[in-house]
Amino acid sequence: MKGIVLAGGTGSRLLPITAGTSKQLLPIYDKPMIFYPLSVLMLAGIRDVLIIAAPASMPAMRGLLGDGARLGMNLSYAEQPEPRGIADAYIMGAKHVGNERSALILGDNLFHGAGFQDLLREAREKTGGCTLFGYPVADPERYAVAETDAQGNLIGIEEKPSRPVSNNAITGLYFYDSDVVELARGLRPSHRGELEITDVNKLYLEAHRARLVPLGRGFTWLDAGTFRSLLDASQYVQVLMDRQGVRVACVEEIALRMGFISAAQCHELGLAMGHSGYGRYVCDVAASMA
Repeated sequence: MKGIVLAGGTGSRLLPITAGTSKQLLPIYDKPMIFYPLSVLMLAGIRDVLIIAAPASMPAMRGLLGDGARLGMNLSYAEQPEPRGIADAYIMGAKHVGNERSALILGDNLFHGAGFQDLLREAREKTGGCTLFGYPVADPERYAVAETDAQGNLIGIEEKPSRPVSNNAITGLYFYDSDVVELARGLRPSHRGELEITDVNKLYLEAHRARLVPLGRGFTWLDAGTFRSLLDASQYVQVLMDRQGVRVACVEEIALRMGFISAAQCHELGLAMGHSGYGRYVCDVAASMA
């Protein structure tokens, strides 16, 4: 299975702090934002990932992540000169995806919760059509909203409705079968001139090939695209670390636990980060699994 992280856009909602850097390189507490979506794909067992980013941020993105070999992964890159909608990721990533199934995640999304890895594994194994993830929100009019029947089956999707039929927002994580590229190619741009991922999802729904996985109590989903949500995400990560000793989205730890790298390799990655608390944590994790 292939993965895509869509880390493009201008980050205009976060100006002026994004005037000189990519939004996805901003810190969420102790690590760059892009670590969080990348870690989700890693937890799903995906090692071949395309990162789509704006041209100006590409040198820094490559400098941070490289080719992924240090994490036992294969990372490639594609430049998106301007935002063209989420579904454009499958136009740009057509060669990367090929005829394989894939997972797409937005570069400013944070997911965390007990059992999340099991849900990801199930989505990877069962994806025939598309698998979407729903999360209850207080302001559903800002999102694509899922409508379900009494049995929880997905029966409708509406983009940013003025009168939402539910508070169940569709998150920025999508699993698709190999048909997604051709479906994306057949889309007409919206009135904003963008290729909407909701239109792709509706095509799957009309063919009775879309399912919704609810992320309910015990899960957290944050879209760190505003000043408030960026702060909320940082505070959430800090609280988990301080109270439970859990470091969300430590990609070195995940690479080790997923078997992408050895304990010795993980220890070297920790040493390379000098005397930072993050580096010491990586070394401790490696020692505990040596």
